[in-house]
Amino acid sequence: MNPANITRDEAAARSAALSTTSYEVTVDLTGHGVGAVELPEPEETFLSTSTVRFTSTGTSTWIDLIADEVVSAALDGEALDPADFAGSRLPLEPGAGEHELTVTAICRYSRTGEGLHRFVDPADGRVYLYTQFETADARRMYACFEQPDLKATFRLVVRAPAGWTVRSNSPAPEPFGPDPIGAMIWDFPPTPRISTYITALIAGEYHVDHGTIESAKGTLDADIVCRASMAPHLDAERIRETVQRGFEVYEQDFGRPYAFDKYDQLFVPEYNAGAMENAGAVTIRDEYLFRSKVTSASYETRDNTLLHELAHMWFGDLVTMRWWDDLWLNEGFAEWSAYHCQERIAQRHGGTDPWVSFANARKAWAYTADQLPTTHPIAADMVDLEAVEQNFDGITYAKGASVLKQLVAYVGEDAFLAGVRQYLADHAFDNASLSDLLEALERAGGKDLSSFSEQWLSTSGVNTLSSGITVDDGTITSFAVEQSAPDGHGTLRTHHLAIGCYEFSDGALVAVDSPETDVHGPSTPIAALVGRRRPALVLLNDRDLDYAKVRLDDESLATALGGVARIADPLARALVWNTVWDMTRDAQLAAAEFIAMVVDGAGAESDMTAVTTALSRAGIAATAYTAPAQREVNGEALVAGIAARLKEASPGGEHQLALADALVSAVSTPQGADLIAGWLANEELPLGLAVDQDRRWAILTSLARMGAVDDARIEAETAADRTISGAERAAGARAAMADAGAKARAWELATAVEDVPNATHLHICRQFMQYGQDELLAPYAEKYLEVAELIGARSGIWAGRGHAVSNAVLTWLWPAPLATREFIARVDEWTDATRPSESVRRTISERRDAALRALAAQEFGARS
Repeated sequence: MNPANITRDEAAARSAALSTTSYEVTVDLTGHGVGAVELPEPEETFLSTSTVRFTSTGTSTWIDLIADEVVSAALDGEALDPADFAGSRLPLEPGAGEHELTVTAICRYSRTGEGLHRFVDPADGRVYLYTQFETADARRMYACFEQPDLKATFRLVVRAPAGWTVRSNSPAPEPFGPDPIGAMIWDFPPTPRISTYITALIAGEYHVDHGTIESAKGTLDADIVCRASMAPHLDAERIRETVQRGFEVYEQDFGRPYAFDKYDQLFVPEYNAGAMENAGAVTIRDEYLFRSKVTSASYETRDNTLLHELAHMWFGDLVTMRWWDDLWLNEGFAEWSAYHCQERIAQRHGGTDPWVSFANARKAWAYTADQLPTTHPIAADMVDLEAVEQNFDGITYAKGASVLKQLVAYVGEDAFLAGVRQYLADHAFDNASLSDLLEALERAGGKDLSSFSEQWLSTSGVNTLSSGITVDDGTITSFAVEQSAPDGHGTLRTHHLAIGCYEFSDGALVAVDSPETDVHGPSTPIAALVGRRRPALVLLNDRDLDYAKVRLDDESLATALGGVARIADPLARALVWNTVWDMTRDAQLAAAEFIAMVVDGAGAESDMTAVTTALSRAGIAATAYTAPAQREVNGEALVAGIAARLKEASPGGEHQLALADALVSAVSTPQGADLIAGWLANEELPLGLAVDQDRRWAILTSLARMGAVDDARIEAETAADRTISGAERAAGARAAMADAGAKARAWELATAVEDVPNATHLHICRQFMQYGQDELLAPYAEKYLEVAELIGARSGIWAGRGHAVSNAVLTWLWPAPLATREFIARVDEWTDATRPSESVRRTISERRDAALRALAAQEFGARS
């Protein structure tokens, strides 16, 4: 077992043996150690002192810490031997009663976004630090009992260089000093009782936009913070408006005021996640401060992320899961809450239906994850931290939200929110489990939820629903909803859904009826549809009430392929887009047909999430889901179709932007390379199209993929964009190059160089494997298995590298363009011989499944 791992059983035993009262943590960011002596590596390490007060039953235990060295430790004033510190644990032998433990250690700054991350901005040389502790990386900054059910108050004292901004969970104090070495001291007041993983420290030469939020408890400080070089891109007013509206919705619907004393939002670089719900100090990836023009879909996604993190202040921070089995209670609930909140905001202030975007993107993510061999119940069995790391996925987030949406409909929204209010009141500043939530909902709604929980929360896999229709002379003579389940996940569930009957009216496809019904077992007759005229389109799960894959009957499929843009309702269009894409993924529809549907319908689609999602899927259809012999034909059809829609798009509009980006990604011929290269010089540029910096990098990366630019051209662009974004995009462009030397250098950086920053590393990995480079990539199929074995064995540089970096290698360096059935057989042989670690086996099984799906789609298309 990984020595830094913690099992569920160990955590349960520890929480039975002790309870925590408080943490007082002092962190020195000046590069000095004990006695103000400069550390040997002042830019790599820092001094941390943690004083923990706890009560014990007298059982042997340990405190968690990941550090280079324990300088000193004392329990109740009695010195402990620092040499006892091993792996990530300092053993303790406390007697029964109250105790005070102090541990001083030399800890190491992170370059992988885990623990206390240190970043130097190439734009101006300024230093920025931030923490990311979920799931168990607070121990990288201070000694602690690292599990969510050992809550305590948290007081932080920071010694920082003069001129720095320092933020934590509590309101920022006025710093005092300087001390003899010129440092300023920031002494933050204690927090309420919170878990270690949502404590936070953000420090450096940050730009601060001061502001406030109106809460039910009064006016709260609500600063928005970012790097100085990103300040020109900070649209603070819009961000704060979104969050202010979120406060209004959540405080009303959750029935209690925001629990903390301020609400900062801090946009930080090289961030692995979208954002993190640190109590009162939410950290957010600063790619959400847009350097270039983006569509409304990007702003909607950012708003959703902001509201997701705000929801966590109630679900996750105020009330926290006991152990990570109930991670979905944090993430699934925050996911549902964000869309619920956006819906409320749209009702009050205007806007589009957010559940359309949910159906177009997030729910599709859930369906994809639920069809992988690694699918799991929403209420997952998280036996240890390594299992937890693997389950921040589409099941925990999007399927969790989908099923909560069903649960809201089942018990009624008023009863659901009443149950939520009771749950929050019963467990405020404490821990809870799924059973606690279900009990509160049962009391509020008066319904037994055991069957619902068993079917939807405790089982895995997604059912498929299809229409069994017989028609005589245009009239339906029988209609049944047929239900099936995948192999290995045989549960046939009770589904509540609507059946949409769509007819043409004035050129549009509109619902003329949408009866609701319950579906049970393998076949459910629907008498209400017998005797009526056969509709042009029969859409199961109309209005997206259910969680299920849907199949269209032949006549409905023909209508959808030829007229998705004519469906008047955007949610119905989203369901059709997803259904047809799912049929393509399942080798039931040729990739060429899906591409034709996209190029015909995307230009007229009004929901920009649908537009960008459909265009991205079309790119996958033209490469991964198309047999090599047909890729040139399908690729040309896609490029020609996008180019035609681009000419029709309004100058400067969102469709023009989305179509131009899709064209840049899709071109693969010398003529296409010449066209987009010309855009860099404003030649043949569509009127109104903004080719700003991020778009320039997208063009250069595509040109690199086609062998149309060299390293010197990439370096010239880097010189013009001396930002971390420029450096990251340059690394990605070099990895994409159709050049053997460039591939070798990129592979080394991705798999053999330890200090490559996490975000740069991700760009390299994501751009390395490119379709159309089979000969260049051929040596890397076997190299992939070699590095996977090293990762599984935690050998070499992989002994200390975190999950984010190793997962990037295993996911993105999988040789998808080379994944033939022969390579799959080689992978199976390798797996049997090496018996890799569970985390490696899991990721490779997902890549293997995706490859087999792609091969089946290729073979189906070749036969069509």
